[in-house]
Amino acid sequence: MSYKSLIINPGSTSTKIGVFEDETLLFEETLRHSTEEIAQYASIVDQKDFRKQIILDLLDKKNFDIKSLQVVVGRGGMLKPIPGGTYAVSDELLHDLKIGVQGQHASNLGGILAREIGDSIGVPSFIVDPVVVDELIPIARYSGVPELPRTSVFHALNQKAVAKRFAKEQGKAYDSLNLIVVHMGGGVSVGAHEKGNVIDVFNALDGDGAFSPERAGAVPSGALVKLCYSGKYTEKEVYKKIVGGGGFNAYLNTNDMRDVEKMVEGGDKNAEEIRDAFIFQVAKNIGSMSCVLKGKVDQIIMTGGIAYDKQVIAGLKERVGFIAPVTVYPGEDELLALAQGALRVLNKEEAAKEY
Repeated sequence: MSYKSLIINPGSTSTKIGVFEDETLLFEETLRHSTEEIAQYASIVDQKDFRKQIILDLLDKKNFDIKSLQVVVGRGGMLKPIPGGTYAVSDELLHDLKIGVQGQHASNLGGILAREIGDSIGVPSFIVDPVVVDELIPIARYSGVPELPRTSVFHALNQKAVAKRFAKEQGKAYDSLNLIVVHMGGGVSVGAHEKGNVIDVFNALDGDGAFSPERAGAVPSGALVKLCYSGKYTEKEVYKKIVGGGGFNAYLNTNDMRDVEKMVEGGDKNAEEIRDAFIFQVAKNIGSMSCVLKGKVDQIIMTGGIAYDKQVIAGLKERVGFIAPVTVYPGEDELLALAQGALRVLNKEEAAKEY
């Protein structure tokens, strides 16, 4: 039997939706919301009815019969830390999305909208691998400062999707493999997947690891303390140096790797050195995760937008190819990853998890 799914991925100024039949995309649409439209609502959860109506109007315009759906899937939001997997949108999960238990974020609307639309037509609703996925082993949480534990913040949806895709293509179970997954986008996350759990990962947002197009990654902590107390910067300004204005943005005034490669091709030696430093840092992260897995690494998987960059991939392979073979899945397809998460449950390959 084939399954039709509606996938909802809300961003701060847009709602991306897709309709799939199994893994085949029937259509997708990015519904953009103006600042004026968003400004009418006091909180993110208040936007629910507005966004729901826009989705239903679009399906109507496409002459798509909503009752032909078997499942509705939303992007997971800022819930409590949970292990990876596909979760049924239960009352408790819905409550935590509505109150924003770990903060207000547009992705919170994913599960809320999925549940409302699913309930209205009598089909199940799920979320898949939200950003709060946390499978770290206890010893991975120590930083050296008790007040500053290491946290699990990474591209869980895409990391899990490509790891499971690789396992499927090899005819093996994801939880039988040891993998290092490298997501390279606006942020970079390098995770150690041991038999189905991400037991350690470099925080892709503001914690540690390699610098990236927009983020600083790990920085010398003593110098950072001095910078904070120099009197030159506000807290916001320092944070912006780490998230948003760090990495390639700070060095080369661009967050686009394609621009960096154009500079290199044009003979810009500084740009070349900075790109090579990026490769150097990501390779060190991969080497570090190979130690977490005690050298038993079945495959290194590289993904995200920067995985399209042939020079970066060649440079990384040169440095880490001795650890394990490398597979490259460039880009990321969040809509498909969400659809696949629901399919695994409907096809009884996995059980839906309870929040």
